[in-house]
Amino acid sequence: MKKALFVLAFVWGSLFAVPSVHAQCKSNERLTDLGCISNSPIGFVEQLYSWGLALIGMVALLFMIYGGYQILTSRGDPEALEKGRGYILYSIIGLIMAVFCFVILQIIAGDILRIPGFS
Repeated sequence: MKKALFVLAFVWGSLFAVPSVHAQCKSNERLTDLGCISNSPIGFVEQLYSWGLALIGMVALLFMIYGGYQILTSRGDPEALEKGRGYILYSIIGLIMAVFCFVILQIIAGDILRIPGFS
């Protein structure tokens, strides 16, 4: 349990680390508590989408770990085993869907429609 809390604290601290006071932002960015954020709408949406994908990945990883814990502590109970397998399966499916949505968005917006900022 102590190791899990340590890993959770490490991940939390690395995600929400306070940026350096001496951080240099580009000319079209503004320094905030979360780091340099773009002033342009396209850059802001790109950063927001990448943060969203990172959050989805972390949540999927936590549900995979929880599903594994459910399987390990099921003691042969078929219902608990299926519940753990479900957590793992659906977290993998959600992660794959999030990545494919990103890829499809890049293909449609960048290659087919040629929207500026997606290429």
